[in-house]
Amino acid sequence: MFSVNTVWDNIDKVRGSGPVVLSITNYVVMNSTANALLSAGASPIMAHAKEELEELITIAGSLVLNIGTLSTGWIDSMRFAASIAAAKYKPVVLDPVGAGASRLRTETSISLLEEGCVSLVRGNASEIMALAGVGAMTRGVDSCNDSNEAETSAKTLARKYQCAVAVSGCVDLITDGETVYNITGGSDYMPLVTGMGCIATAICGAHLAICEDSFAAAVSGMGCMAAAGGLAKVASNGPGTFAVHFIDALHNVTENDITRLVEVRSV
Repeated sequence: MFSVNTVWDNIDKVRGSGPVVLSITNYVVMNSTANALLSAGASPIMAHAKEELEELITIAGSLVLNIGTLSTGWIDSMRFAASIAAAKYKPVVLDPVGAGASRLRTETSISLLEEGCVSLVRGNASEIMALAGVGAMTRGVDSCNDSNEAETSAKTLARKYQCAVAVSGCVDLITDGETVYNITGGSDYMPLVTGMGCIATAICGAHLAICEDSFAAAVSGMGCMAAAGGLAKVASNGPGTFAVHFIDALHNVTENDITRLVEVRSV
């Protein structure tokens, strides 16, 4: 059974061990994602050149693949990195940004899943439904579906690719294909800040680096996001100030904040 204690224990482990998280991610979020990882206690590396990926994966605790701004070269680097991570038994989290909005995004995500190295997929409901082959409404990289609508799709993906799946939403949904957990908390400002989902993926990557169980890592990573979101909202006047306070909250969140602001329950 997972609980708010699981969330706090893994937050504390990330802070204590400072895992290196290697991200092949998009131009839009590189800076904010790196700052979020630093604030959470992890050590970020942003890279996409194939020539250095094997060396960097060797020292990394986990690999984040984020398809937000795709190009042919970056796709090749992601596939190469995925194969190296598999060979070195390093966990991988995939963020299928905008899957369903274009064939390139959907097919790239599926090809990475078929490499068999992905430990966790973190996406919004529309992205997860698109990867499962279910018709879902999309608006670019934004979701038009609630997380509960993606439960069957998330279970299907988890079973097919033997990974955990985290679906972001007003209520987050985490599954390993059989068991389902919901996480509540966060803030309604979160969808109004660019890259907040990408930050969630990176935070899950940090938790994957210190946790052998990808399902537990997903629960604690998303729980960390929910707690920081709830804490930041109290100090914010809108999305702009929320973005700043959120980074502070990742650094300052306490066990008491987790207990107050986050609910983790089995469905």
